[in-house]
Amino acid sequence: MLLCLALVAAASPSSAVEPLYEAKLLRLAEVLGSIHSLRNLCGERSSEWRDRMDSILAAENPDPARKARLIASFNRGYRTFSESYTSCTSQAIAAIDRYESEGSRLSSEIVSSYGN
Repeated sequence: MLLCLALVAAASPSSAVEPLYEAKLLRLAEVLGSIHSLRNLCGERSSEWRDRMDSILAAENPDPARKARLIASFNRGYRTFSESYTSCTSQAIAAIDRYESEGSRLSSEIVSSYGN
């Protein structure tokens, strides 16, 4: 799913004009940050979700201002949960499930609406 998103982004030229899917992409970045925080809190010791964000950044090849906004969204998602949860709880696990569903939906919407 994120690979498809990366392919769509790679096909889109980088320019000063924000793509039509920018709001959804910013939200996806925030969701990835949230999942990264929560899954690591619940025992996953990997950089999978940060790596997915890095893949989006590489595919988008944004200008510095846009890149900063995308990174800020990821970090906002990460901080939201790292400040709220200190241990893995049933609520944290439920949040992981909700955010993974939302991330999947956002990725699909971006690809289906803006893909080639």
